[in-house]
Amino acid sequence: MSRKIEDLETTLGYTFKNTKLIIEALTHKSYKQRYDNERLEFLGDAVMDLIVGEYLFKKFSKSAEGNLSKIRASLVNETGFDKLARSLNLGEYILMSNAEENNGGREKSSLLSNAFEAVMGAIYLEAGLETVNKIAVDLIEKNHEEISLDYLFKDYKTTLQELTQARFGVTPEYKVIASRGPDHLKEFEVAVIIQDKEYARAIGKSKKMAQQDSAELAVELLKKEIS
Repeated sequence: MSRKIEDLETTLGYTFKNTKLIIEALTHKSYKQRYDNERLEFLGDAVMDLIVGEYLFKKFSKSAEGNLSKIRASLVNETGFDKLARSLNLGEYILMSNAEENNGGREKSSLLSNAFEAVMGAIYLEAGLETVNKIAVDLIEKNHEEISLDYLFKDYKTTLQELTQARFGVTPEYKVIASRGPDHLKEFEVAVIIQDKEYARAIGKSKKMAQQDSAELAVELLKKEIS
């Protein structure tokens, strides 16, 4: 485990003084220890919200609050954090049960996103805001070709509705399949239904996020069918 942690630290550009902290950040609840990464995930979510908010405030000095909020929403979400987690190969380091691993846990967007938040929370606890800010901003800039409203904020629900109305003469429906977890870590599984057929499912930290992600998957599928 120590060798793997060192590899991750090299990729992050940060070495933990307290190894227990990074181990906690990488421990999924399925691993059945006295600790897991949910508390650090909670902290990391708030830290990333602040970091991205300040980053956008400085980068877009003339943008209206509404546009800044939309750009932040496109970065501070499960999809955005999953992208950053994969750039770190974070799935290779997470401690989880054999059952979770056999169920594809190392590739689950929700699990990777949560672990990323936990790692950022751990760095913040040990080294403070300035250090975690530099690491997070570097990751964001390396993994996005462009930071702008047009590039980042894509309303897939609107796109899907336009496609289905043009092709089928109907609008898509969104059905909540399940909701899981405590209130502060709630996850929603949403399916998108078109003409009584389920086209895609997605899991998100809010119903809106899950709807957008399921709509994106459905858009991709419909475009393949059309082509």
